[in-house]
Amino acid sequence: MIEKQIVAQKLKEKQIEDYIFSSLGRMSCSHIKMQRTPLGEKITVYTSKPGLIVGKKGANIKNLTTTLKTKFNLENPQIEVEEILNPALDAASVAKNIMSGLQRFGPKRFKAMAYKALEESMRAGAVGIEIVIGGRGVPGERAKSWRFSTGYLKKSGDIGYNFMDLATEGCNLQSGTVGIKVKILHPDVKLPDDITFKELAKKEVEKQEEKKEHHETNEGTQSK
Repeated sequence: MIEKQIVAQKLKEKQIEDYIFSSLGRMSCSHIKMQRTPLGEKITVYTSKPGLIVGKKGANIKNLTTTLKTKFNLENPQIEVEEILNPALDAASVAKNIMSGLQRFGPKRFKAMAYKALEESMRAGAVGIEIVIGGRGVPGERAKSWRFSTGYLKKSGDIGYNFMDLATEGCNLQSGTVGIKVKILHPDVKLPDDITFKELAKKEVEKQEEKKEHHETNEGTQSK
């Protein structure tokens, strides 16, 4: 019984997410986070273009709030717009930018788009980034998918599963469907193999040197 309720709740959240993407524009929104609070349902929309999402005098948010109440029976939906200050460090934004480039220029320039995205993310401070572009729409006789990566990435373990920023997008072109998968390791993630050495204070270094000299002099006198 509990399992059915959880599945029904997740399905409803997915339907709400798809409706918000279709209403506000999938290319404008990065991702959506939904939370249940005592005051109602809190929906946070992450985007690099907050003005485009909010609309003139908040018209888009007002219309979306009214629709969510009537169509999905939400009691008190509270929609907040969170600006992404650095889109080059957001996996969803990077994937959508590549998707937009494929729709504008076609699949022939997909390598240049991928390398440009790698360079921008590393310049923004990413520890590592990986982009996989594949599908029937990708030109090439042998490789069905192309992998572009730079920097340092965690492929397994807790860091790889819970702290890696992951996004996938699909782009329908005339030549076929192209899938885009982006992984980014953010600079604020603490890696378990990061080791920092403490710098000793000047007085402690002097004390250690004095002890070392005293120990050497004692050994010299004992040998005599």
